[in-house]
Amino acid sequence: MNKTFADQVITFNENLTYTGALPEGFDILNPYLDNPETMIVMQKFYHKYYNDSNKRKFIIGINPSRHGAGVTGVPFTDTKRLETVCGIKMKSAHTHEVSSVFMYDMIADYGGAELFYKDVYINSPFPLAIVRKTKNGWLNANYYDDKELFEAVKNFMIESLKQHLSLNLDSSEVFILGKKNADFIAKLNKEANLFEKMTVLEHPRYIQQYKSKEKQLYIDKYILALKGENQ
Repeated sequence: MNKTFADQVITFNENLTYTGALPEGFDILNPYLDNPETMIVMQKFYHKYYNDSNKRKFIIGINPSRHGAGVTGVPFTDTKRLETVCGIKMKSAHTHEVSSVFMYDMIADYGGAELFYKDVYINSPFPLAIVRKTKNGWLNANYYDDKELFEAVKNFMIESLKQHLSLNLDSSEVFILGKKNADFIAKLNKEANLFEKMTVLEHPRYIQQYKSKEKQLYIDKYILALKGENQ
């Protein structure tokens, strides 16, 4: 029997480990190992929305945040939206993440979670949360924040993107969140020849923090790009 899209994503997440080197001051959080409930809600989510073998468009983020996918195991989904929109309650954690707010407002305008996830799959080139040690404790970090960090995780990211693309994702055009992210993914693409066209969209966190007055404009931009109506 052929594995569904959901089965393949779940298998990918279950086997997710990073064993490579990291520069001093950085660490990796694996939500699936840190909290057993994360594995359960992640499985519920993918079984609910991805229980088929449809071809989907690929949105590529940066790497999970500690409060979003770093807790729920679902990209751009905090526990609030996991429960209120997706109907999946998480008992062991309660998180609110800025990017998740924008993403789910956009998903609502797209036609709702069921329709959106039928068409689109979201993940990150580095699918685990990265944290950096500061005087005030550990903070979220991006894989591109540090040259040494990027070099350390580069091959892992190429491998991870290849595994995602094998899930029946459309590689003719991918959607990259964040301009800086796109610059680095372009480097990976040049090396590994992963996809044909990269369409860059502003990152949800940037929109929420700096462009919230024009939020609807960005929501429309996302939807036009994803539905291919701007071709």
